[in-house]
Amino acid sequence: MKKTVWFITGSQHLYGEEALKQVAINSRVIAEYINQHMEGLCDIIFKGVVSTPNEITEVCREVNADDNCIGVITWMHTFSPAKMWINGLTKLNKPQLHLNTQYNKALPWDKIDMDFMNLNQSAHGDLEYGFINARLRLPRKVVVGHWQDEEVINEIKAWVRVASSIYASKNTKVARFGDNMRYVAVTEGDKVEAEIKLGWSVNGYGVGDLVEYVKRVDEKEIDKLMEEYKEKYTINTDNIASVRYQARLEIAIEKFLTDGGFNAFTTTFEDLHGLEQLPGLAAQRLMEKGYGFGAEGDWKLSALTYVLKSMGKGLPGGTAFMENYTYHLEKDNESVLGAHMLEICPTLAQGEVKIEVHPLSIGGKADPARFVFNGLTGPGLMVTLVDMGDRFRMIVNKVELLPIPQAMPKLPVARVLWKPLPNLKDATAAWIYAGGAHHSVLTTQLNVEDLRLFAKYLDIEFVLIDENLDLAKFEQELMINDVIWKLKGIK
Repeated sequence: MKKTVWFITGSQHLYGEEALKQVAINSRVIAEYINQHMEGLCDIIFKGVVSTPNEITEVCREVNADDNCIGVITWMHTFSPAKMWINGLTKLNKPQLHLNTQYNKALPWDKIDMDFMNLNQSAHGDLEYGFINARLRLPRKVVVGHWQDEEVINEIKAWVRVASSIYASKNTKVARFGDNMRYVAVTEGDKVEAEIKLGWSVNGYGVGDLVEYVKRVDEKEIDKLMEEYKEKYTINTDNIASVRYQARLEIAIEKFLTDGGFNAFTTTFEDLHGLEQLPGLAAQRLMEKGYGFGAEGDWKLSALTYVLKSMGKGLPGGTAFMENYTYHLEKDNESVLGAHMLEICPTLAQGEVKIEVHPLSIGGKADPARFVFNGLTGPGLMVTLVDMGDRFRMIVNKVELLPIPQAMPKLPVARVLWKPLPNLKDATAAWIYAGGAHHSVLTTQLNVEDLRLFAKYLDIEFVLIDENLDLAKFEQELMINDVIWKLKGIK
């Protein structure tokens, strides 16, 4: 079922019933216009004009109770005394967009009178409403401009994507096959706090649980999936048995995830008992379908991959699990080569996507099939999430994705090359100062504001590394953030 966003207009009875009827008519027109321009993202539903404390409280309760509703757009057509909103807003638990608009685009200079002024009071009605949100320290997105302007519509659509991703986050379930890679620090974290703060339910399963699903896969199911592989990709190997085994793994893992209501998973090469291969092609295919994945038991990046894929669904480009692997340190041409042993999602592919089989020098299992391709070029974002002990920190680095300059015949994996902004030296130092992980999510679909807003709604720390980086000020920002978050933790 398509998700909904409720459009709620604030007013009061001071202006009389005729004015309130006009407020409702105007509001419905605006809500219907916005809905027509959502391009299938959601349905914008006008839920009426609220003009008393009880009406406001009741509609906020209804928003919370409607699981199909991902957020609310509020607008003060006239002056709505904000003390009326306190009880409702303190109960509201869905993302809010505050739209500061006006029904008329241009003032009717030759006809304007006090009746017009009283009916069209967003210029100060929304300021009153904005104050109470600020006073209550409520996270929200503010959009200013006429409701028919393309820029306003685009901002609303971007907010809907963020609201959708928050809904996805609150319903994220991660299945961990095995634990995280032994002795690794950054892939650890507080799963209880992740469920409290982000909604991520993270639970472990023995590889034997998955092996039982692998055993039950029918050869006819594999035959059907192999035909799909042949249609979509170039099979560049004679080792068809290895490809078929990855197809078996893909079918088995997806059935396991479907049966358990999971939308993300992890694997680790240190726990493959009963499996013939480390899932490579299988993991890549499942990410291509929209599942989250984290290598080496990295549940935080698995969940983050799923959530950011949800946010970017339908947009051009790709979003995928990634790892900073090795540097190119040629003077004035510094860059990072990103890859993983096997598991990079083909939504980042540029050009031909090949299925190949090669040895894997880790894990001690048979040679696995995997996708081999070069990555996209153009602007992108590297995003990671780390557990700082007293809060989660999202670190975002703007990057420029580069063409692979030469063939790499001895590196048969999916690979992406990028230049971190402002440059490798300073960006990498900032990433390290911030505690950035070696695992990340690379996206070409989303922008900085999308991620900043996501972090704001879920009350997680957000730090940005971009072309304007001043390393000394960045370190100072991290220290100030430490103080702020410690103070936030004091009850």
